[in-house]
Amino acid sequence: MVSGEGFSGLRVLSLESRRAKEMAQLIANNGGVPTVAPSTREVPEGPNDDELKFAAGLRESKFAAVIFLTGVGTRHLAQAIESVCSREELVAALSRTKVVARGPKPVAVLREFGVPITLAVPEPNTWRELLQGLDVNAEQIPLRGQVVAVQEYGVPNPELYSGLKERGAEVFPVHVYKWEPPEDTAPLRQAITALSRGEIDVAMFTSSPQVHHLFQFAGDMNLRDALLRGLNRAVVASIGPTTSSTLRDFGVRADMEPSHPKMGFLVKEAAEQSHDLLRRKHAIRS
Repeated sequence: MVSGEGFSGLRVLSLESRRAKEMAQLIANNGGVPTVAPSTREVPEGPNDDELKFAAGLRESKFAAVIFLTGVGTRHLAQAIESVCSREELVAALSRTKVVARGPKPVAVLREFGVPITLAVPEPNTWRELLQGLDVNAEQIPLRGQVVAVQEYGVPNPELYSGLKERGAEVFPVHVYKWEPPEDTAPLRQAITALSRGEIDVAMFTSSPQVHHLFQFAGDMNLRDALLRGLNRAVVASIGPTTSSTLRDFGVRADMEPSHPKMGFLVKEAAEQSHDLLRRKHAIRS
């Protein structure tokens, strides 16, 4: 680790969308030259059939547990069903069941609503910790023969669903929103070009959809191989295990993950480690 050096002028790419300005400021504060290219857009799908069936099932106490995977999805779901299940009815119904929150963001929204939380999944907040938490709390949250509702976060999570089914649960997935590319794709395309030319020193990923959209557009631009070379030259910083796994699926190895899966820790620790990591990568190539 390089002490006190920070990014020291390194060119740092972030694909963050909702918190793009905050990310750019964090990179600059840590001595980097930021390039922020929004890569995703959360598009609410509701009120859809899943959400309406979820509201009905919740009122009728059909779910032994409800698992909330994201803060944004938790809020979207509450808003989508408000015409058939008021906020007061939602809180009352959730108070009668077991509520599981995957990490601090859904925890914050549920606490804002006044919903009691049975299990808050610990860091790094992946499906593995979620299943481990359920195993540890098996007496408090029994699964066998029970129906468990899962608020999805853009795409299904087959590992989580498989783990729940192995424990005897019937899974009721609730599709809340899907990930789409940004309306303005020019910054993303420019970022792909810059990566392909070796003009980025550090690439930061804070979610799996960012990876999918980056490679989707690189394929459309016939730059997929060049993008891979650019990422392999740069330091690749990943917010946590789920995003790192997605990167591996595309042939990219994450060089670092922060000690806590939070944006501030990611930027600060990437700034501390990037010069050393770049030197190692250059030494291996030479």
